[in-house]
Amino acid sequence: MAGRRQTIWITRTQPGAELTAERVRALGHEAVVAPLLAVRPIADVEVDLRGVAALAFTSANGVHAFAETSGERRLRVFAVGAATAQAARAAGFRTVLSADGDVDALAEGIASRRSELRGAVLHAGAAEPAGDLVDALDKHGVPARRLVLYETGPVKLDPARAEALVKADAALLHSPRAAKALAAVLRAHPAPQLRALGLSKAVIRPLARARLAAKAFPPFPLEAALLNLIDRKP
Repeated sequence: MAGRRQTIWITRTQPGAELTAERVRALGHEAVVAPLLAVRPIADVEVDLRGVAALAFTSANGVHAFAETSGERRLRVFAVGAATAQAARAAGFRTVLSADGDVDALAEGIASRRSELRGAVLHAGAAEPAGDLVDALDKHGVPARRLVLYETGPVKLDPARAEALVKADAALLHSPRAAKALAAVLRAHPAPQLRALGLSKAVIRPLARARLAAKAFPPFPLEAALLNLIDRKP
């Protein structure tokens, strides 16, 4: 059962931010959507699927960007987690497997099925991904290459808006880049009463030097587990 009603700052990019906000509201809390990052598609990307046996996505944004660029839906998809897998199915992909973990877990999951792959794995995503999936797959002996479809950059917050946002009870963070952006905001607008709740230990790491009421992450990098931290006592 939820405790007191809290104000939760949703920092992730759209459209995922609104989905997270709906889940936060369902828990009885106020959700304030103010992304710290914005997705900017790269124009005129050529998608070369020659020799590709499967697609790999480490974010729902990667799925959306690929779906808008290519009509291919028959290839097998490996997704980093449940939310990314759901986005892939919603985009029309038929065979979707989820690692329910981080980039390393995804690489291990793909490697365990290497005998089923007749070609390379194409990682479609951001110019600066949170983890290097291609390198991780290479270490497992799985051929892979990257397809850069979008860039993610920090959102410049108006000072008054930033000052209001840091007064929230907690900020939800879904990526290390979002945490890095929050750290920059906190340098100008200290918030020792704010709790930073990250999807994983790697997500929280950029806030190591930030003075906060608490920094926490769940045992599994799943949004449901992240949301469970809201009502947990620091």
